[in-house]
Amino acid sequence: MKYFLPTFIVLPILEMYFLIQVGTLIGAFNTIALVLLTAMMGLFLLRQQGFQTLLNARNKLMQSELPAEEIVTGIFLAVGGALLLTPGFVTDFIGFICLIPFTRRFLISKVASSFFNVSGFSQQKEEIKGEWIEGEYKKDE
Repeated sequence: MKYFLPTFIVLPILEMYFLIQVGTLIGAFNTIALVLLTAMMGLFLLRQQGFQTLLNARNKLMQSELPAEEIVTGIFLAVGGALLLTPGFVTDFIGFICLIPFTRRFLISKVASSFFNVSGFSQQKEEIKGEWIEGEYKKDE
């Protein structure tokens, strides 16, 4: 949450800077063509990965399993597709990271490990388990 405001300030400035730099190197028309090409490649990847994710989720649902990984993958695919449709090279780079399966899995694992501290839960469970005393009681009347 604390990174949203700096992102919305810095990201457009970076996009303009890189668009101007690339435009001076290869020309305005070629820069526009390159931005459109990355958007089309992104749509192709999004379509391919999206259908695969839907099929995987459907298979898990048919096996009565929760498609949690597919849901998170779908979120990353939606974010990556939106970033690829945004004109600019910085957002295209981040969008491709979200769409390529290897980098997406790496990114998901990093995000998941920062949100969920698995070792903290297991230590707490072991500590609580040691405090239980089993036994029977009989209520006197």
